Amino acid sequence: MALEYPDDLKYLDTHEYVRLDGEIATIGISAFAVDQLGDLVFLELPEIGDSLEAGKSFGTVESVKAVEELNAPVSGTVIERNDAMIDNPEAIADDPYGEGWLVKVRLDDPDGEIDEVLTADEYRTQVEGED
Repeated sequence: MALEYPDDLKYLDTHEYVRLDGEIATIGISAFAVDQLGDLVFLELPEIGDSLEAGKSFGTVESVKAVEELNAPVSGTVIERNDAMIDNPEAIADDPYGEGWLVKVRLDDPDGEIDEVLTADEYRTQVEGED
């Protein structure tokens, strides 16, 4: 199965992605992460109103294989979280870049810090080297 890495996203080397839309960032985990984790069984996400700090953990995703920290690609305030994925974490695998998003954040600094992340090409090169 060929994994996708949409070009409109930015990625962390820890396999989170961010999609920017003005000052709103949508954060999720990449198809590569879902593929590596296997069957997802539990998801812990922050509450609406919580602050995220770039590079810091904001929750966990648990599979039958492992528990992984979720790292924030940007700093900001959680304005929405995907409760449907908390209730049904295995659904993330169906559409990690669409319906499988995790949280939406209002950026603290819409013009800053996003340069710290990888482009789709950089991320693809990194993960395809891990196989």
